[in-house]
Amino acid sequence: MDTSTLPYRPGVGIVLRGGDGRVFAARRIDTPAEAWQMPQGGVDAGERPEETALRELEEETGIPPALVRILRATPEPLRYDLPPELVPSVWGGRYRGQEQTWFLMDFLGEDSDINIETAHPEFSEWRWMEPPELIRRIVPFKRDLYRRIFETFADAF
Repeated sequence: MDTSTLPYRPGVGIVLRGGDGRVFAARRIDTPAEAWQMPQGGVDAGERPEETALRELEEETGIPPALVRILRATPEPLRYDLPPELVPSVWGGRYRGQEQTWFLMDFLGEDSDINIETAHPEFSEWRWMEPPELIRRIVPFKRDLYRRIFETFADAF
């Protein structure tokens, strides 16, 4: 399948930094593979990326906006392509991948403030990880994206 003519889905991602400099990572619930990732999601119509990031973080982790501090965003959106065989089954085959603005945030709460058992759970477990470990545990088609994210925010780790 030629996906080169499909657009990218607009989205955001969150690098949530804990007090010890590790980042929040969670294992996806919808795959038997050991697929770990940071919170992310699509931008709704009329929504600003910062609003999306705060909404997605709360929807996926239970962490309310009052328990984070946004430090900065990537200077421009970062893209990744889905493997061609996944395109028909992800987002109804409408997108070739995602174009995401990533936000670096500090977590101001306690681990007990995190609750992945949300109304529509996306994760089966979570933990704090060092960036290199998370890069190893992300699905292979997102590894380059995660390297670029951590390079962009390198001075924060």
